[in-house]
Amino acid sequence: AAPAGAVAFGVKHTEGVSVDVLFRGRAEPEAVCGAGTRWPLAEGTVLRFSMSRASSEVNDNKVTVSFYAEGGKPINQAGVFLTGVGISLDVDADRDGVVEKNSPNKASWAWGPEGHGAILLVSCDKEFP
Repeated sequence: AAPAGAVAFGVKHTEGVSVDVLFRGRAEPEAVCGAGTRWPLAEGTVLRFSMSRASSEVNDNKVTVSFYAEGGKPINQAGVFLTGVGISLDVDADRDGVVEKNSPNKASWAWGPEGHGAILLVSCDKEFP
């Protein structure tokens, strides 16, 4: 998706985003730590970006890729806005009849009447042969 004549690219991103550059033939990705670094544009190069926390509002994070011609002249930019969505399985982990998002018993399980942890009932029958 790079514009014609582009030979290098650079990446900027907001604080809530992590970006790695993966080059074909290299096992380890290279982290994008700040603006100013440029990489050669080569087939098989991949940008991998992620967010480790939920957004406070829609489109509150952004990744911008700048493309450069021979000699470092800027050609164009492409950007993507990101919204991190938090997903949580909320359960009655302490079995008191109340579903809590941050129950301390959510990460473990103990058997018995004084036990804790979610009880998951799974339907394992064949409803459709």
